[in-house]
Amino acid sequence: MILDAFNLTGKVAIVTGCDTGLGQGMALGLAQAGCDIVSVNRKIPHETAQQVSALGRRFTAIQADLSRQEGLAEIVSEAVERMGRVDILVNNAGTIRRQDALDFTEKDWDDVMNLNLKSVFFLSQAVARQFIAQGSGGKIINIASMLSFQGGIRVPSYTASKSGVLGLTRLLANEWASHAINVNAIAPGYMATNNTQALREDAARNQEILERIPAGRWGEPADLQGPVVFLASDASAYINGYTLAVDGGWLAR
Repeated sequence: MILDAFNLTGKVAIVTGCDTGLGQGMALGLAQAGCDIVSVNRKIPHETAQQVSALGRRFTAIQADLSRQEGLAEIVSEAVERMGRVDILVNNAGTIRRQDALDFTEKDWDDVMNLNLKSVFFLSQAVARQFIAQGSGGKIINIASMLSFQGGIRVPSYTASKSGVLGLTRLLANEWASHAINVNAIAPGYMATNNTQALREDAARNQEILERIPAGRWGEPADLQGPVVFLASDASAYINGYTLAVDGGWLAR
């Protein structure tokens, strides 16, 4: 039956940056589909842990600074030691810095690129090596952005990093599909999270954004649950290197 292809019972997913917002929503969606969750965050995501455990799934938290490359392989090893295997990686953790391009600093460039792009590659590399060692293939899901497709303003390193995520997703899919590893990405549109609270509270800016979205509303973390479960499941076995926009029609406007 086709619905069986979406069942993730017995799978283990590493989800980075899942203490709040989109990462939390995706972790809960995966858990609802049957996944056990390994969270990777700077702090223990107690709320996410409680909600995943309430669904009857195993949850374990690894504290790490993903902007530092030297510990990424150890994250995978620790996840396997605790859970026995890894089947899915969701590269969600990210950051942003806002400043005019003329005044943008090297530190703001490096801080964003190290977390948003460099760690995505090297954590994916470590997980792919584990997939190959297991001999079972796996799923890697990167989190891109509307700025993977558009330029934006005042966010040069964020735009560069998210454009890089789209390209890297394609490259890794090309190289690893022969190992039964699917690499795809999700590009969220304007989402109602803590990061966008100021925009939503600005009545004029909020209205401008809503008028630009055909669906007429901000996205919610729950809107990513279906896409992430799909890309993590056997239902997407023949999808490789694709970035799926979940944007209420923003790019179609």
